[in-house]
Amino acid sequence: MTTKVELVEVGPRDGLQNERKPLDVDTRVDLITRLVARGARRIEAVSFVRPDRVPQMAGAEEVMAKVPRDPEVSYIGLVLNRRGAERAARTSCTEVNIVVPVTDAFCLRNQNLTVEAMLDHASAASQVARDAGMRVSLTLAVAFGCPFSGPVSVDQVERVLARAAESRPDEIAFADTIGVGVPRQVRALAALAATDARIRKLRFHFHNTRNTGYANAVAAARLGPAGGAVPGRVVALDASVGGFGGCPFAPAATGNIATEDLAYLLRGEGVPLLGPGVPDLEGLARVGSWLGDRLGSPPQGLLVRAGDFTPATRAGDGSTTED
Repeated sequence: MTTKVELVEVGPRDGLQNERKPLDVDTRVDLITRLVARGARRIEAVSFVRPDRVPQMAGAEEVMAKVPRDPEVSYIGLVLNRRGAERAARTSCTEVNIVVPVTDAFCLRNQNLTVEAMLDHASAASQVARDAGMRVSLTLAVAFGCPFSGPVSVDQVERVLARAAESRPDEIAFADTIGVGVPRQVRALAALAATDARIRKLRFHFHNTRNTGYANAVAAARLGPAGGAVPGRVVALDASVGGFGGCPFAPAATGNIATEDLAYLLRGEGVPLLGPGVPDLEGLARVGSWLGDRLGSPPQGLLVRAGDFTPATRAGDGSTTED
């Protein structure tokens, strides 16, 4: 296996946006600081959206003014339109993530626009970001299934992808917004991207709503560069510390895959990680517990409860390899 996985920490954004208790700016900055200290190097930190729609994301500019400055850390701001991109461009964000649902049913409920109109907004936002020297990710939401219109065909995703690629984003992401996807769909969507030379990098966003998120992540990690299935030999995977997260506009869209659980799985599978290597799993688990205390909500990940498992930890338990 020569494909590398890049972990994208989305806890400060997707991990918080669906929680009942909004966290203040300083607590969100503290979360980001703790994640950087545990090895996170690409972090979706804020969302430049209307605070009346997503109050958990209020104060994006204030958060970005206080986050640690580190040349090795890239901060992503989620945006939906030109105005959001303009706000991001005035901060220390180095990337924007522009979200476009692939169904009109979801797009109308989420953004009050059709998919075609949203693609026009995405193109304008992309240009603003590029003019500001920022990288651009474009996420195709509900690419695996829509809570309002049901299953989403590969043909439907292909039509939206063809338009989305016109702006030549640095990265295309396929999002399983409501956690209905299975590995077969991961491979099918990756195959779409492999046939489009405009797509330079793939990213996936999985939820574990129906306990398939980790299987999907392994499927993405195993796509391999053969035949161009993984442009640039790197695939990015979103994950949220503690497994927190969800979409406030998608019924029953529960938590993301947990960063520490995913890192444990990829380490065991021998999947090479881009950047500084395997993050501090026990440290991430502690961050998940810390975050749960502040939200008044228990972490959804499992390593936070079970702990890491290595030869050293087994020796500490008095176990042997023959057990």
